[in-house]
Amino acid sequence: MKKFDIPAFYQSPIIGRVKNMRKDADPRKKDFTPTVLDFGPVKFLIARHFGFCYGVENAIEIAYKAVAENPGKRIFLLSEMIHNPEVNRDLQSRGITFIMDTGGQQLIAWESLTPEDIVIIPAFGTTLEIEAILRKIGITIESYDTTCPFVQKVWKRAKELGTQAHTIVVHGKHKHEETRATFSHSREDAPTVVVRDLEDSQKLADIITGKLPLSDFEVLFAGKYSEGFDPARDLQRIGVVNQTTMLATETQAIADLLRTAMVERYGESEIQDHFADTRDTLCYATNDNQRATYGLLEQHADLAIIVGGYNSSNTSHIVELCEEKYPSYFISSAEKIVSSQEIQHFDYHHQQHLTTADFLPQNEPVTIILTSGASCPDAMVDAVMQRILGFFPSSKPIETVLEEVENTWRLA
Repeated sequence: MKKFDIPAFYQSPIIGRVKNMRKDADPRKKDFTPTVLDFGPVKFLIARHFGFCYGVENAIEIAYKAVAENPGKRIFLLSEMIHNPEVNRDLQSRGITFIMDTGGQQLIAWESLTPEDIVIIPAFGTTLEIEAILRKIGITIESYDTTCPFVQKVWKRAKELGTQAHTIVVHGKHKHEETRATFSHSREDAPTVVVRDLEDSQKLADIITGKLPLSDFEVLFAGKYSEGFDPARDLQRIGVVNQTTMLATETQAIADLLRTAMVERYGESEIQDHFADTRDTLCYATNDNQRATYGLLEQHADLAIIVGGYNSSNTSHIVELCEEKYPSYFISSAEKIVSSQEIQHFDYHHQQHLTTADFLPQNEPVTIILTSGASCPDAMVDAVMQRILGFFPSSKPIETVLEEVENTWRLA
């Protein structure tokens, strides 16, 4: 796989070394058990796979390249490069200005842009409508387009299905940048509807099978379907694609649910004419992160700490999985660990910041699951680990522990 030129301050002397030793020992990623870093009074379980993925590293490399290649020029990002506040702050400190916020609200008027300006397309991609605006201004968007190749793969698959007269069902959050972009591209070639989760999908399945009247469609999916969508006509042939950061298992469950509905309506013998297999659109990195999280769930631990941006979809899903078994703390940086008695964290479900006292148990060793989302630099995970190690002065030196782990994997 391609090696990217990522700024040194994003790289990690601890986590990077752990990842490299696991990669050497298991290059095909058949083993999703965590790496154990045993410091004595505190033990960390490090997920087999997490952190920057191919699409994120590609986006970061292009963004910093845009800064280096265009001294003196105005450089804009359509919106956040990725959902990580530290990365976005650093880009802004280098003179990059955001045109929109993550919700699509305009911060810089299109009229203020000129053909000489540089505009970077974020990793989520953008809509065809925004592409048209930029081209009309005279901006060459291909120069610094960081759209993730796996997002583009979803768009390509949706286009193929559209040419085969399928309707596209997008599993995603309809206000998320990536889903807005996918919806825009998909509806060019096919009727398109967005479902958020299994609950949404069950409603769509009930419309397909006639358990709910067709007239309910407009109410249940208001603002989530393409113009001119006719449920009587457009729910006869369907295929499911996803926002790449959604839970892969949920996407598959949604596809299975809708396939069952089509079988109920048309019969198993006719299913190939009514339902397309789209498993090939699932993002490998999201899948690996989630499989690694399931590997964590098989372990005993006292708590889980998940590091990432609070508006990161893929990170929130890792949090949801960890919450099934452990007290889980979603933090954006090491600074959120105020002391050994206090942590400031984010409740994703209610979109609120919380402070929890006595989050570290009194027993020793304390076993902590540590992981992050795909938009979080490994250096931030290092900082969290070192912050916690500071609360345990009798911990073994980091170098000693890493050498022990290296010897273990070398002998495995």
